[in-house]
Amino acid sequence: MTNKEKVSYIRGLAEGLELDESKKEVKVINAIIDLLDDMALSISEMQDSFDDMTDQLDAVDEDLGSLEEDFYEDEEDEEDDGECYYEVTCPNCQETICLSEDIIEDGQMDCPNCGETLEFDLDEDCCDCGCEDCDHE
Repeated sequence: MTNKEKVSYIRGLAEGLELDESKKEVKVINAIIDLLDDMALSISEMQDSFDDMTDQLDAVDEDLGSLEEDFYEDEEDEEDDGECYYEVTCPNCQETICLSEDIIEDGQMDCPNCGETLEFDLDEDCCDCGCEDCDHE
């Protein structure tokens, strides 16, 4: 039984008592029943809105899941291609940035946070063989 149905039942019980509508007590009871009716309607509307938001949130969650799969799948593809990334901390602003090997090989760049010129010296190759100067992938 919904709240609205319960209020209707209480209203029917009160009307079945055949109370004198002119008495103050009956006016209070009727006002309480009217208030309960309004509250039940408000609760019902909020539940409907909540259900709609839940459906929308579920749809957004599914879309986000798809985006995460696409994004992390792309990262895995890049890792499979053997591309290296380096974390570099700017000596000026102490912010850490992630750079690809191509940027490091250019030798320098401006820090995107503070504009300080950062210089790089790539001493080792990014392959897993452990050698410093290799041409294989």
